[in-house]
Amino acid sequence: MRTVEIQIVCLSDLEADYMNPYESSSRINAVVVPEMVLHGLCSALLLVTGYWFMFLLTLPITIYNSMLYMNRQHLIDVTEVFRYVDAEKKYRIAKLALYLFLFVLVVIRMVIVMVTVIINNVIGDDDERLPGFRFDFFDSRRFMS
Repeated sequence: MRTVEIQIVCLSDLEADYMNPYESSSRINAVVVPEMVLHGLCSALLLVTGYWFMFLLTLPITIYNSMLYMNRQHLIDVTEVFRYVDAEKKYRIAKLALYLFLFVLVVIRMVIVMVTVIINNVIGDDDERLPGFRFDFFDSRRFMS
């Protein structure tokens, strides 16, 4: 998330003419490939560990990143940066919104699992589930040793 923040700030500074195009492009290009690799690794990790819903949420950005990388359009060109500032900024804001949504989703699921584990420890029955909750993605037994 921090790399997307850096990219949005650099594009905003470029748009407001606080930063020259070369400096802005070099800062953004320095974090684009590591962010793509990290996102791909996180998506692959979600796939391998069986968190299908979270994987499906991250899949569109993973596919789009790989498409940009294969077409060699993932880096910002210094000479044409002003032509694409608005589109690049909107893309990165949408990516940041998705990352924030995923973060909130993970925190909510973690709280649900923690409450379930605490209730199951108080009740003492590991086989009973809370009525009305489905635990497809986070199973409280995974976290209990």
